[in-house]
Amino acid sequence: MVGGVLAGDVASESRAPLPEKPLAADAQAPSTHDPEAVARAEAVFEATLAEALADSGPKATEARAGRALTPKERLGKLLFFDRRLSEPRGQPCAICHGPEVGWTGPLLFINLTGSVYEGAVKGRFGNRKPPSSAYATPAPILHLADPAEGLFVGGNFWDGRATGEELGNPAADQAQGPFLNPVEQNNPSEAVVVAKVCTGPYGDLFRTVYGAGICQNVARAYDSIALAIAAYEDSPEVNAFSSKYDAWREGRATLTRQEEWGLELFKGKGQCANCHPPPLFTDFTYDNLGVPRNLLNPWYWQFQFNPLGPFYVDLGLGAFLQTRPEWAAYARANLGKVKVPTLRNVDKRPFPGFVKAYAHNGYFKDLEAIVHFYNTRDVLPVCLIEIPGIPGVDCWPVPEVGLNVNTTELGNLGLSPQEEQAIVAFLRTLSDGYAPR
Repeated sequence: MVGGVLAGDVASESRAPLPEKPLAADAQAPSTHDPEAVARAEAVFEATLAEALADSGPKATEARAGRALTPKERLGKLLFFDRRLSEPRGQPCAICHGPEVGWTGPLLFINLTGSVYEGAVKGRFGNRKPPSSAYATPAPILHLADPAEGLFVGGNFWDGRATGEELGNPAADQAQGPFLNPVEQNNPSEAVVVAKVCTGPYGDLFRTVYGAGICQNVARAYDSIALAIAAYEDSPEVNAFSSKYDAWREGRATLTRQEEWGLELFKGKGQCANCHPPPLFTDFTYDNLGVPRNLLNPWYWQFQFNPLGPFYVDLGLGAFLQTRPEWAAYARANLGKVKVPTLRNVDKRPFPGFVKAYAHNGYFKDLEAIVHFYNTRDVLPVCLIEIPGIPGVDCWPVPEVGLNVNTTELGNLGLSPQEEQAIVAFLRTLSDGYAPR
């Protein structure tokens, strides 16, 4: 595997082994997270905890779909927003997956630059931007769907290594990773995480959901923690299906002419629906779009965890397949491929000027840029500069991984500027929380 420990996926890019050498002396230094993001996470945690302790039954934690969270889902929500579950404390899952931005990175400055988020230890960053933790739970267990083409479907993380084989659920397999990743929540062991949960303010809820003796078995308890997080991520509070697009499908909203045109292009000339079919807007496959490197990513200078430094290349799914003997023969055909993300909430943001990052490394800084890239990647000449946000008007940098680039479904779509704008307009109908007038 190139680059050592990988980090930065759904609630983390982990499940990779800890480094053999001891953690650096800065392991107890507090991270410098945005105070507003921390405060939002803390407020959600405290409100959910109060409901859980009050045992307010069906009135508690109303989800957008109109029903209360189940005890297991509520437990998962507490785990998701709990700042205590990192070392040092302060790093909940929600720091990288804020609901106000569609369960992805909630910090404008980070999205504007390297797009990867700082872990519990100050100065430690991962290598990939956090994708949305919403609409990830329907992913099937990673499997070889087409041996002739080396096509894999399912799993979680950008590189698919949260396969779902361990717990029968890729989202649950993934949820186990962040806690132990030294560049994320940095806990030294599963036992430490279990102890924090079992002795914490919602330990009784944990025992109620999974049985009085759950805390006596560390492995089973750790699995149960992950399953509870996955249950919350599968709840209607996270997978809300409450966008304008959903309201339109149900006859409760009308798309504008531009949005309707964008939907037609999305399904037709733009070929977007080939990999992003409704209603989930992902087919859980893997693809190499030819995205350039994001040189603003601090990962390139994380020499403790990335000994290759600026020479690191993210090989995606192919790197993971190399670690599995039964799939190693398909590794080369999948080098550079990363998971096709859902497009739901792709434009959800707390205010109009908020910057979101797109692609697995956050190279693109707005929807217009990535749609233009899909349309013109193979039309515009190669430019030398690789800084995100600069190219794209009349050139594009070379792909980070030149092998296996998809040249049949994007790169030269022949879309006019007006057609690009129509697709962007349609994508903006996919944000949850739409309230029909």
